[in-house]
This record gives sequence, structure tokens and C-alpha cells, in this order.
Amino acid sequence: MPQLNPVAAQRVEAVAVAALAVVVTAAAGYPWWSLLALFLVFDLSMLGYLRGPRVGAVCYNVAHSYTLPAALGAVAVAAAASGDRIDWLGVLAVAWAFHIAVDRALGYGLKTTEGFEHTHLGLIGKARRAGSSTDER
Repeated sequence: MPQLNPVAAQRVEAVAVAALAVVVTAAAGYPWWSLLALFLVFDLSMLGYLRGPRVGAVCYNVAHSYTLPAALGAVAVAAAASGDRIDWLGVLAVAWAFHIAVDRALGYGLKTTEGFEHTHLGLIGKARRAGSSTDER
């Protein structure tokens, strides 16, 4: 039986999460393009790199972890269950998860403090094209 590459597995999982986000958005009665309309908002976290690679990595990773959109989604569901419908919160949570999933599917993983091009899924951008020997994935 062939060995499953963990990076490839995470990228496939990310495609599944992105597809689920589209289905949930459509099932909730919102246009699928609302996910695209909010897509770049979450990349504002990259502004942390203006303060250096350590701050940049922390800002990027906080905004690109599933933890906050999951918590936001839980708040939206709990509010809806108590009769206080705040649909925009749920849409924001799903759009956020969609953004993270698309990024991961494309190979943009969580950042290390070495710089923006160093991720948990391997090198990206110029570092990858240069064929750096620091990453064996």
C-alpha cells in the first residue's frame, strides 16, 4: 500500500472544506459569490509582515487557522438557536473557512518565522521556484 503524503492529504481535505463552504452558503440561501466578495478581507492579516517576519507569521497564522471561524460559526449557531438571527455572522464564518481552505488547497500553509514563503505545507513563491534545499517536501 502506498504511503499517503501528509501535505497532499491536507490539500485534499482543504478542497473538501472549500466545497462544503460553497454548499452551506448556497443551502442557506446566499449567493456563492458572497464567498468571493469576502475572500481578500482575510489577507489583510499579511500587513503584520510590515513589522517583521515574527509578527507577520503570528498575524497571518491567527487569521488562517480554523479556530476563529469555527468559534464565530458556533456563536452564530447559538444565537440562531436562541432566536437572535445574526446571519451575517454565519456568512462571515463560512467565508473565512472557505478562504483558509482555498489557501491550503493551493499550498499556502501556516507561516514560520523564517519568512512568508516558509509554510507548514512547504515552500511557496520564489523560494520554491529556487528549489531551496531547506525544504524536503
